[in-house]
Amino acid sequence: MSEDREKNGDTEQPKTPTETPSTSEKDDGYEKVCFMCRRPESKAGKMITLPGGFHICTECMQKSFDTMNNGSMNYGDMLSNMPNISMVDLSGLQNQVPKKQRVKKKEEKKEPEKEFSIKDVPPPHVIKSRLDEYVIGQEHAKKVMAVAVYNHYKRVFAPAADDVEIQKSNMLMIGPTGSGKTYLVQTLARLLDVPLAITDATSLTEAGYIGDDIESVVSKLLAAADNDVERAEHGIIFIDEIDKIAKKKNTNQRDVSGEAVQQGMLKLLEGSDIEVPVGANSKNAMVPLTTVNTRNILFICGGAFPDLPDIIKERLNKQASIGFQADLKDKYDEDKDILSKVTLEDLRVFGMVPEFLGRLPIVFTLQPLTEDMLVEILKEPKNAILKQYKKLLEMDEVKLEFEDDALRVIARRALEKDTGARALRAIIEEFMLDIMYEIPKDDSIGEVLITKEYVEHTGGPKILLRGQEIPLLESGN
Repeated sequence: MSEDREKNGDTEQPKTPTETPSTSEKDDGYEKVCFMCRRPESKAGKMITLPGGFHICTECMQKSFDTMNNGSMNYGDMLSNMPNISMVDLSGLQNQVPKKQRVKKKEEKKEPEKEFSIKDVPPPHVIKSRLDEYVIGQEHAKKVMAVAVYNHYKRVFAPAADDVEIQKSNMLMIGPTGSGKTYLVQTLARLLDVPLAITDATSLTEAGYIGDDIESVVSKLLAAADNDVERAEHGIIFIDEIDKIAKKKNTNQRDVSGEAVQQGMLKLLEGSDIEVPVGANSKNAMVPLTTVNTRNILFICGGAFPDLPDIIKERLNKQASIGFQADLKDKYDEDKDILSKVTLEDLRVFGMVPEFLGRLPIVFTLQPLTEDMLVEILKEPKNAILKQYKKLLEMDEVKLEFEDDALRVIARRALEKDTGARALRAIIEEFMLDIMYEIPKDDSIGEVLITKEYVEHTGGPKILLRGQEIPLLESGN
């Protein structure tokens, strides 16, 4: 009897746990996705599970039946002309939707308490003290960010029944390149343990043109939150190079990456429901869509605004160039902290539209780095560059030290490059290459001292060989 059933292909084989679609879908915590329209169950409604472990929503199933009804043949003729369904291997279709294109299920919370609450957000003075451990200087910027973030999350968790509605505290930070804008935001998100998405405004264009749509910034945040919509709605989005979408001047072409992007971002900054693709940056991709509300997402925009100092100087000179006590025109030319005198009118002249600036109520500037600040950046932070190299050489049982004069030379060379703290790593990599290459050759080396002469290429470093001090490398080698 069993042989006859095997010949007819009716042998019943026990299903393994992986073959049971219902259990696998429930266990992984992700929503079912329609195989035809790629919508998740929260959008398409109840799914119909077919053999092989894939799902079809009722709407797509009904469309399939309507297509067959509109045909010239009836069901009997159609089924008689169709190939043997049993010959089609449906098991290979169950994995057609990758996990990165699926949405996590919203857990039904039995308790009213939220996973992330205001108790998880430290007060402003604690936030600033933690930022001090990683970021040197920028005292005003750290204080402004600490207060703004604390007020933002108080607004998120404020009772909905209150008559007073607190507005969003989106931020605009202005500072020269290498002053620590991105590093501040990264450190802040790490301290708060919230998802963070960093994107460049240079890649954004108006809808319908080559480039990323404006909604792609929310899609990146959703990906950073592991496709968890509720967690993403408490996250932070940092849009760098925001000065690159300023309104173009004296152009006859369509401004698809300037003013149009600013206008398109208004609804994001204000707070609205955005349909974003899951696992892709474009809505045209065959991926499911989900809705993310940006009302509780904190937006931080940053940019160097290279021509802004000239606009500020022009305004200040006009104000102080009338009367017997008029100032000289070159009074502000040597002012290193000219950006701190910026006003919203200066930003409007630069090319930012008033509606966009109105949705970024907190505007603050970062100071340019000085020689003393660069020396502290080398030594003081928890993950300072010198501490990283000391750790590397400790693994070879070698002690690494730097002379104070050598650090001063490194800081002055970094200032000459005019790229901020980014130049420090490049300068140190240059003269540490030979050190890192030569040290593993000799196990008797116990200590290395980086001297001013070695950094200036006029001498070599000093090493300690069991009480003897000799040059390890000569200049030029």
